[in-house]
Amino acid sequence: MEDSNNLKNKKCLIETPTYIGVSIILVLFLLFSFFYSITFGSIDISVKDIYRIILHKIFNIGSIDNLSRAIIDIVWLVRLPRIILAIIVGMGLSVSGVIMQAVVKNPLADPYILGISSGASLGATLAIMLGIGTTLGSNYVGISAFIMAFIVSIMVVALANLGGRPTSTKLLLAGMAISTLCSSFSSFIIYTSENREGMRTVAFWLMGSFSGANWDNLKIAIPVVVISTIFFITQYRTLNLMLLGDEVSITLGTDLQRYRQFYLLITSIIIGFLVFNAGIIGFVGLIVPHIARLIFGTDHKKILLMSALIGSILLIWSDVISRLIIQGSEVPVGIIISLIGAPSFVYLIVSRTYGFGGKN
Repeated sequence: MEDSNNLKNKKCLIETPTYIGVSIILVLFLLFSFFYSITFGSIDISVKDIYRIILHKIFNIGSIDNLSRAIIDIVWLVRLPRIILAIIVGMGLSVSGVIMQAVVKNPLADPYILGISSGASLGATLAIMLGIGTTLGSNYVGISAFIMAFIVSIMVVALANLGGRPTSTKLLLAGMAISTLCSSFSSFIIYTSENREGMRTVAFWLMGSFSGANWDNLKIAIPVVVISTIFFITQYRTLNLMLLGDEVSITLGTDLQRYRQFYLLITSIIIGFLVFNAGIIGFVGLIVPHIARLIFGTDHKKILLMSALIGSILLIWSDVISRLIIQGSEVPVGIIISLIGAPSFVYLIVSRTYGFGGKN
């Protein structure tokens, strides 16, 4: 009962009118970030030409016949898909982080702590260093990473089910064990290989990038992430209940185990598609949910949407920085995220006004 009262109090950290106002501000800032970020790039293209191309391609408004084919392709095939992918990845990682932390009831959980990251890394390493999966086509590295991420998530659930009912603790320990195993295999393959170029490719891919964004992949990634996010928002009552623990949930007549497994599988699908498109980008799923809880408390009805918006904005500007920080080159976006995320996370840890689930 005490936990229930605490959760109820934390839900009231921010009033509904304020929540709506902050939501509108974040949506407007996301739209501003989306349109403004398209203007950044190594090649100078006028803002007018950029929006002429977008309006013509999407709504068939105006003419772009006087623009060169190269400029049209840079805007339509490079910059726009890249920004949209950054939004989708930020949304997916942040929402997955919220779900992971609720499922295992651990504030340090993120989409990768259950081994999904290490599984994807192993898949990419096998593809790049050993050429496994080359028959899958030009995107064989990403596809191999997706397959291994999904296999690992199945293994984690299966391992947690051994020896009785799966619990959040067993899920966490199973994930850590399989993550360590996958990392060991990846390290062994890289250590014993003499393929220097392959090592550089693996390192760059594991640090994440949006440079491979294209419309064909976005047609799949967008519905997967958006539909999953909407689904999880509808599940906010169950997610709130997970923070209270199994004993309370059983008392209230809800068995959380089947929900945990189902949510974990959906999350692994999201992460698999994101890894396929952008490589591995850490820290987003860890810090963004904490930022949302710091402002909005524990109610998942609020923090899921807020995390999606904050994560999207964070990755848009991280990608812009990654492209501008070195002239004529691109820094892996994972490095930028770590530089931003690590100090932010340290601040959250030392803050006396913050605890898992909101302010103390």
